[in-house]
Amino acid sequence: MPQLHDLMRVLEAAAPLAYQESYDNAGLQCGDPQLEIRGVLIALDCTPAVVAEAVRRGCNVVVAHHPLIFKPLKRLTGANEVEQTLLQAIRHDVALYAAHTNLDNVAHGVNRKLADTLGLQHVRILDPKPGLLAKLITYVPASHTDAVLEALYAAGAGQIGQYAGCSFRSEGTFTFTPGAGTNPFLGTPGQPHTGPEDRVEVLLPLHRQHAALAALRRAHPYEEVAYEVVKLENTHQEVGSGMVGELPEPLSPAEFRQRLRAALGVPVVKYTDFERPIRKVALCGGAGSFLIGKARAAGADAYVTGDLKYHEYFGAEGRLMLCDVGHFESEQFTGEIFRDLLAANFGSTFALLIAETLTNPVRYDF
Repeated sequence: MPQLHDLMRVLEAAAPLAYQESYDNAGLQCGDPQLEIRGVLIALDCTPAVVAEAVRRGCNVVVAHHPLIFKPLKRLTGANEVEQTLLQAIRHDVALYAAHTNLDNVAHGVNRKLADTLGLQHVRILDPKPGLLAKLITYVPASHTDAVLEALYAAGAGQIGQYAGCSFRSEGTFTFTPGAGTNPFLGTPGQPHTGPEDRVEVLLPLHRQHAALAALRRAHPYEEVAYEVVKLENTHQEVGSGMVGELPEPLSPAEFRQRLRAALGVPVVKYTDFERPIRKVALCGGAGSFLIGKARAAGADAYVTGDLKYHEYFGAEGRLMLCDVGHFESEQFTGEIFRDLLAANFGSTFALLIAETLTNPVRYDF
């Protein structure tokens, strides 16, 4: 029977915790990683009603998009809904897990799901993040270069966008003198040794550095492995905020808003005036006002997000149409990402259910 830590491994491989924003609190919120999973209930939010539904439907894990705990708790008395939810989960031995901005920030996450729902093509990250990559350089005898590279690839190195197994190698000459008591792969203790060697370079996500160095040491034949890790300021094209893509055909602003209402099932779209056809569309699930400038700079004709405030609508500057479809509405398909990912990895080994409880606190009165 799969355990909770198995589920965590799958989710965190797809949406690494290292990619969450500094203010976020994604990950395991409550529960024992050794818990045997009977069933998983998937929800956008975790509330007392969601935990009650999990218990009723035989699930002992809740996977949610929004973390229940955002701020540190000083006591657990049931004084508010967060504490009540936690107490209920603990009482019924229900584990709570959240994948939030880490799932927002990966190329196959929340924003890609929204882009696919709207039918966008040629999609890319709107605001790629810098400082998440490093270059690993090492020196290997040619007889072991391929084995070392395969080990590094398996540990997460050498991936550039959709291209795997990326590396660069160049030939050079090494020189060293093994010390007394050593057991060198090449050479004799106390005698200078010179020979050919490959310089190998691979791109490496910083959060995989420990795993990659461990793999390097296991695969490398030398007792002492020479390597360099150089942090890069390059943007990570597969990690970042928002997305931008194109509609198959241009639509009038009214036609585009109708597409939003139909695709998202929303009764209303708040928007700014815009008269030109809509072809390039930027978007961000959830609260995305911070990307209005990026959407303008990308040349988007429309920017779709939720939770825009009055003064933020002026940020359109007449250069694009801002569309506020609602926070819940822009993220409502997130559960499908969890379901598909877990089903692909665990099959039918445990129940995998989408919550029936509606957690959207917003209602519309016409």
